[in-house]
Amino acid sequence: MRVCENIPIVLHGNKVDVKSREVKAKQVTFHRKKNLQYYEISAKSNYNFEESFLYLARKLAGDQNLHIVESPALAPPEVQIDLAAEQQHEAELAAAAAQPLPDDDDDLFD
Repeated sequence: MRVCENIPIVLHGNKVDVKSREVKAKQVTFHRKKNLQYYEISAKSNYNFEESFLYLARKLAGDQNLHIVESPALAPPEVQIDLAAEQQHEAELAAAAAQPLPDDDDDLFD
């Protein structure tokens, strides 16, 4: 902020999905003193997560009518693993773990 004055900054209050959250939204006042944008979010449930990105994009583009067109991928796709391939990989890992380690690494440099 000392070097570049007009950089938009966002402060996040995370874990709004936790009922026993110790810091309540009313207690957060730092952003007001520093003139920062503040959003309550939940990384676990994706609550309100896109709002700060939209705020930053609008500020940086200088266009308050900017909208997010597509929804981001929130969860990775489900992967189906072949049971036989999984067993083969586990067997290969077990065989590799059973291999003895060389006693002296100096043999590698002769």
